[in-house]
Amino acid sequence: MLIVSYDFANDKMRTRFSKFLKQYGWRMQYSVFVIANSPRVLRNILAEIDTRYKKQFKDTDSIVLFPTCQGCKAKIVRYGSARHEIEDVVCFS
Repeated sequence: MLIVSYDFANDKMRTRFSKFLKQYGWRMQYSVFVIANSPRVLRNILAEIDTRYKKQFKDTDSIVLFPTCQGCKAKIVRYGSARHEIEDVVCFS
């Protein structure tokens, strides 16, 4: 799993980046996405950031990628209305 957090001062760039991330994962919070982590996906995201977004950064803009391993994923604690992934759902019959 990869967690991507971003903050852009420019509304148009922020919207464009969120639409880009929607291709790979789902929105956890307003400017935080969860993405299935694979080497190919990570390469695609990094290439896109380098070619389309990095050049346009202002002093206050940022993108932070947090790769998580299965052990880290198991330690995530959620409160409130955080979306749970399919594998987190437990059904009792």
